[in-house]
Amino acid sequence: MSENKLRGGEAIIKTLLDQGTDTIFGYPGGQVLPFYDMIYDSDLRHILVRHEQSAVHAADGYARASGRVGVCLATSGPGATNLITGIATAHMDSSPIIAISGQVPTHLIGGDAFQEVDMIGITMPITKHSYQPKDAHEIPSIIKNSYELANTGRPGPIVIDVPKNIQEQELDYYKTDLYTVPGYNPTIKGNLKQIRKAIALISKSSSPIILAGGGTILSGASQELKEFSNLINAPIITTLMGKGAFPEYEDNYLGMLGMHGRKAANLSLDKSDCLIAIGCRFSDRTTGKIEDFARNAKVIHIDIDPAEIGKNIEVDLPIVGDAKVVLKSFISTINELNPNLDSNLNSKSDSNSDSNSNHNFNQKTKTWFNKSIEFKNSCIPRVTYDETPLKPQQVIKEIAQTLNDDSIITTDVGQHQMWMAHYFNTNKPRKFISSGGLGTMGFGFPAAIGAKVAMPDNDVVAVTGDGGFLMVCQDLATIRENDIPVVICLFDNRKLGMVYQWQNIFYDKRLSHTDLGECPDFMKLAESFNIQAEKVEKPGETKEALNNALNSGEPTLLDIVIDKSEVLPMVPPGCGITEILGEYKTENQVKLDDFESKEGSD
Repeated sequence: MSENKLRGGEAIIKTLLDQGTDTIFGYPGGQVLPFYDMIYDSDLRHILVRHEQSAVHAADGYARASGRVGVCLATSGPGATNLITGIATAHMDSSPIIAISGQVPTHLIGGDAFQEVDMIGITMPITKHSYQPKDAHEIPSIIKNSYELANTGRPGPIVIDVPKNIQEQELDYYKTDLYTVPGYNPTIKGNLKQIRKAIALISKSSSPIILAGGGTILSGASQELKEFSNLINAPIITTLMGKGAFPEYEDNYLGMLGMHGRKAANLSLDKSDCLIAIGCRFSDRTTGKIEDFARNAKVIHIDIDPAEIGKNIEVDLPIVGDAKVVLKSFISTINELNPNLDSNLNSKSDSNSDSNSNHNFNQKTKTWFNKSIEFKNSCIPRVTYDETPLKPQQVIKEIAQTLNDDSIITTDVGQHQMWMAHYFNTNKPRKFISSGGLGTMGFGFPAAIGAKVAMPDNDVVAVTGDGGFLMVCQDLATIRENDIPVVICLFDNRKLGMVYQWQNIFYDKRLSHTDLGECPDFMKLAESFNIQAEKVEKPGETKEALNNALNSGEPTLLDIVIDKSEVLPMVPPGCGITEILGEYKTENQVKLDDFESKEGSD
């Protein structure tokens, strides 16, 4: 080999570094041995996980925490297929990752060679795009294009399946502009005519509400969201993926919407006459029974992916575009049109409505705005409990008291995830990381690894259940060997909590295989990996233990024993979002209708 010539694997490394990636997560094997040999002499940091699923979740956590593309690596066959769940997770939640897999040499493809699997065919439905270079000269362009595709428009995962001989092939030249992806041209700027129509619709509303989804965070639109809400006097609710898009300490944040949503959010939406949905896909867990969702409201849907508009919910006014860009346009247009808002809009948006309606945009919705805030404050859940076994509300209160707004929380999936979504206030974007669409158990801990690698100056805490943690607990070795000071808050109730809850409520308490038993002893498990650990069983201990763990700068496991019988209120499957089963323990709860009868309606 000529001293100055790159090989295919070296071209991958060079292009990754040129695109700003300095760390990847991976696990070696036969068909990526050439690549791993090249990594040995490179400046690329490789973190060896103990299972490929942890590699892809770590890359995902890296991407969600930083906004940069996360990269993972696995060999062919079972190594590659172990990435599938994480790729699907990233796909459902629009997370920008690149998954690189090894493949058998090109002359063996299609012959059922040892550890051959059709990675392109398997991942086609769950990726934004997939590549399999047949010549090493294609690699630089493929890598560069993958970054652009992964993190522009609606973000998502890319798969690059690299045959072993292509990793070893020498390049005669290094070019990153050999080709582009035909037809890829996402709409960024919203149609101004549609925006004017939307403003006209909002101006006639007496009870508007904003639903912010994960797309609001992905586009970096948090400041615009806040300004827009204040401008039109609309309270804000979020999806699970939208948590952190708006500061949750603000009065006009009503909570998460949906099956496991806050009562204030669900009931306020039901009373609203205008829903402005931003960067969300109206999943079934958000909407409940479709026929009853936003039944009194005109629906304005802003999304960068036109396929999501009208897919699940009938929309009165669609706007395709990037959330940040569209909201900026909304704000500037409203400011230009005031104070004669309605009359200007009616002349410029083909509206036939009465131009003599109220021209004061803010005052028209002020009563509703204040009512929704008062209602929220009347039914805030109780969080202070002194009894044992520990209530999860008390544990989360102590976690919140210990962390700051820059701390990053990752969760696994299940009951603890919903408790965190309810009781933990997230005040900045990219600080609450959770698997939404796919609901992937095992996500939380490795995602925390990736988040900490991406954001080393931020405290990172993984809140997980015992079921999900046991799926990935082998990666305690990863944080120990790489000195990654993640703190794991393990909600230990020895149950598959969410399934256990559903069996109690909907299956006549027929508890089929949701008891995890007494194995393992989590303290001994941590000790076997040389991870410091502490058991927490009483009120006040979580705060002290978490504070000590963060100050130690060491990877730590907190085994927090919680009450297995505690459940969250929820909307049963097939019901409307107002049909909430169970109640929060709170002292001052009233109905939203009470405010209307007391203050009158507009």
